[in-house]
Amino acid sequence: MTEPPAHRRLQLLPTYVYACSNCNRTFEAEQRITEAPLDTCECGSKGSVKRVIQPVGVMFRGAGFHINDYAPKPPASDPAPGCTGTPDACPACKPDPE
Repeated sequence: MTEPPAHRRLQLLPTYVYACSNCNRTFEAEQRITEAPLDTCECGSKGSVKRVIQPVGVMFRGAGFHINDYAPKPPASDPAPGCTGTPDACPACKPDPE
């Protein structure tokens, strides 16, 4: 398979978040996966920059995932007899006066 011409190749690089412990600045940098992490900040400090691991939002939907198939189900709560669903107008929902 031949490689497409340079003008047709997409350059999609991962974006990494870095934090400087010297100036408390956070910044993003697009880098190849094979590149070494940055270690110098724009403030001039060397060795104070660390890569910040970002949380990834993942939702497991559908059957076949442990969190969906075996997670505890919330208890089904039945409304009290005579409950209208409106707390202000429902005599069953009002707390007992003590």
